[in-house]
Amino acid sequence: MSEVTASPPIGSGPTLRARLARVERRQRLVSLGLAAPLALFLIVFFVLPILQMLAAAWHDRSVVDTMARTSAVIHQWDRSGLPEEAVYEAIALDLIDARAARDLAGLARRLNQEIPGARSLIVRTPARLPEEAPESWRAVLLEIDERWGDREHLATLQRAARPLTDFYMLYALDLERDTDGSIARRPPAERLYLQLIWRTLNIALSVTAICLVMGFPIAFLLAHVGGMLRNILLILVLLPFWTSLLVRTAAWMVVLQNEGIVNTALLSLGILDEPVRLIYNRTGVLIVMSQVLLPFMILPLYAVMSAISPWHMRAALSLGGRPWFAFRRVYLPQTLPGVAAGTLLVFMLAVGYYITPALVGGSGDQMLSYFIAFYANQTVNWGLAAALGTVLMVIVLVLFAIYSRLFGIDRIRMS
Repeated sequence: MSEVTASPPIGSGPTLRARLARVERRQRLVSLGLAAPLALFLIVFFVLPILQMLAAAWHDRSVVDTMARTSAVIHQWDRSGLPEEAVYEAIALDLIDARAARDLAGLARRLNQEIPGARSLIVRTPARLPEEAPESWRAVLLEIDERWGDREHLATLQRAARPLTDFYMLYALDLERDTDGSIARRPPAERLYLQLIWRTLNIALSVTAICLVMGFPIAFLLAHVGGMLRNILLILVLLPFWTSLLVRTAAWMVVLQNEGIVNTALLSLGILDEPVRLIYNRTGVLIVMSQVLLPFMILPLYAVMSAISPWHMRAALSLGGRPWFAFRRVYLPQTLPGVAAGTLLVFMLAVGYYITPALVGGSGDQMLSYFIAFYANQTVNWGLAAALGTVLMVIVLVLFAIYSRLFGIDRIRMS
């Protein structure tokens, strides 16, 4: 007689819910493990550089590290009169040590950013300081240069003798702190960056509008033709992606110059009597940037339009609607997700453009990214470069939030 295996009593062992929870937990851990390399890559190469940029815009230790004694005592000065003797002694000793360590260049450059001419004050003073301690360092420094008794210079040194500073962010917004510490606008001759920000937004919005006007009919044509013609048109749209941006910009420089193809053709047809300047101005920047960014507008529009059933328009026409009325009330609203995606993508790319305006634009057509690269690579002013980058990032985030509020990011479709 065969033995009968007794089944486990009800209630013993893990329940079905516990086993399902264990399986889900295991799947969740596997998913997190697969996503971990990508998350680590984004943190190291995207999040950390942005945080470092934000820190550089508000943090500067060039004065604190070079003039440690001065940084420790100058904050006791209330700016009502000249500082005490201890402050002048600290300034003199720090300058002597900085000259011996050859650290005057960074200190002079930092203070010269706030007060033009401070470089000469910092560089020349240590060479004229006595080797032995005098009775009054204040008298010695005032005798060397009377600017050591100027409240504006001393207040600048006091502000700079802190690791945290708002100088770069204020400078990026054409603002400054006066002698009393209040925020005020910079002199009219020194106001540059607000105008630069508006220029950047103006160019980006203009390029976005041009791409939308040109890309909408092209995407419409792609979505409503078939066969070999659609393939040829798609190849023409994607062809710019196979060519370097620098090569395309250089080619446009040849095409748009006074002896280029455009002016030569217009002169040959008798449309123009003399060449039109199409390069090193705003016209050239808009033409080249629009050509470069046009595929980023066409592809989202084409993806949305190809998913719209042609029967919608036919039904509207069969119900008595005129073609323009049917297009405006039936077809156009369905393309809005593609319009939103294309305009957002083109604007985000255009607002940070650097190569095209630098090569094709004139001095009055450079965008914010040009000055960020200039301060980072040529003048090595990391603080101001980081501040301008922070301003650009904040502008993009604010506009993105407004865009999301008006159109809804959930409605944007890219494919």
